[in-house]
Amino acid sequence: MFTRLDERGAVAIPEELREGLNEDSILEIVRRDDGVIELRPQDVDATQLWFWSERWQKMEQEADADLAAGRIATFDNLGDFLAALEDERDE
Repeated sequence: MFTRLDERGAVAIPEELREGLNEDSILEIVRRDDGVIELRPQDVDATQLWFWSERWQKMEQEADADLAAGRIATFDNLGDFLAALEDERDE
């Protein structure tokens, strides 16, 4: 089975391969090291797609790295937290 990219780079998935998918289905696109492009159906709530965006996932990785490196602060109460924010702003 073959298909072509259109002028926008879109591909139509043949009907017989869309079984179990609908117009709201989310597909992860992966280009493997060997050049193969895979479409992987994902069970993701469409209202939560922002979380899975490349930008957001990069920010999640940065946050995880900060946690692992101990670049965090904890506070016993809201007043201490707000005071720390004030100190950061003043610096």
